Amino acid sequence: MALRSLFQACLLAPLVSIASANPIKGKAGSFADTQKLSDPTYGPVPGQDPVFSTYYGVEAPFPGNLRDIILPTKKGPPGVDDVVWQNLLSAEWVIFDFYQKAVEMFNETSFIMAGMPNNTYKRIQEIRNNEAGHLRIFQNQISPTSIKPGACEHQYPYYDPPSFLALVTVLEISSMAFLTGLVQSAQLPSSQAAMLAIAETEARHEVWSLIEIWKTNPFGGPSDTVFPYANQILDTTNGFIVPGSCPKLNPVYPSPRQNLPALSAAKDTVSLTPGSTIGLNFTDPTNQPKFEEDTQYYTVFFHGLKNISVPIDTKDWPEQEIRVTIPEQFETKGVIVAVVANEEGAPTKESVVAGPGVILEQPAALATKLL
Repeated sequence: MALRSLFQACLLAPLVSIASANPIKGKAGSFADTQKLSDPTYGPVPGQDPVFSTYYGVEAPFPGNLRDIILPTKKGPPGVDDVVWQNLLSAEWVIFDFYQKAVEMFNETSFIMAGMPNNTYKRIQEIRNNEAGHLRIFQNQISPTSIKPGACEHQYPYYDPPSFLALVTVLEISSMAFLTGLVQSAQLPSSQAAMLAIAETEARHEVWSLIEIWKTNPFGGPSDTVFPYANQILDTTNGFIVPGSCPKLNPVYPSPRQNLPALSAAKDTVSLTPGSTIGLNFTDPTNQPKFEEDTQYYTVFFHGLKNISVPIDTKDWPEQEIRVTIPEQFETKGVIVAVVANEEGAPTKESVVAGPGVILEQPAALATKLL
């Protein structure tokens, strides 16, 4: 996929009020402009300024047009949750650019011609605006003694409205899943509450796509899926980052990073619903798992608040495909997260040797199209 700039040329307008009614937008501002973001009162405020909700322009809204790192302004130890928020900010740049590129690539007619509701493009712009607000919220959560990560360049595997909207659905529900793990990493109650509030917003985005786009029941059962190792899901988004494009002073993303082999179902999979037998595909040829002969391995499936481990035979891999059956006990709702582990239940992040793979169950027919 050809790489392309995500933003068009325009100088950042002067910020004359903390809660300006006018959208602040334009191409990436200068490094000096970006450093002004170290002041948490600078620019529009999420929850107070409509730029984060009802701005319908094509150009990137504030602070998505200020893409450099934000340097520390004080000396001292990092805040107790700084690493968690740095990880979340780096991930948010991936998500913001995902929507911003779509706003630039498509228009209202693109979605109407694809058979989508007339207001689809407008809703995508509104989600893009929400994600810009998340950027600012996460920047302000990082203490002034730590670097606030800047944007990398990104590329995404969509080429038309249907392929984009399919990814919207899986990315939003993946965001909900990794936030259930990330909140367990945060130490401050205020951080945990803020992450819960963000997860609730992602849930609203997901419900919109399920009802309006896919015309399916949005209810995912009594609980969405909890996955305890947030950084493992965050690491999968590195596949959207153009190698070598990140600011040199950006922290490692995610930190700490295990760099596990990527996991997916085999391309010829016909169903990913509970009870289906699937082949495991480790999709990165340069990063393959290493299975020890005397170790029993499991595919551990997380769904709702529970997980179920299924023993797998690895002795003849890679000559013979590893096959496993998705537990039929699971309801065909929400999302299943699968990992390969060397212990039942994957009780620690170190026990995970590959994955995770996110298996969409609503709408179930969409899951195999994402392989």
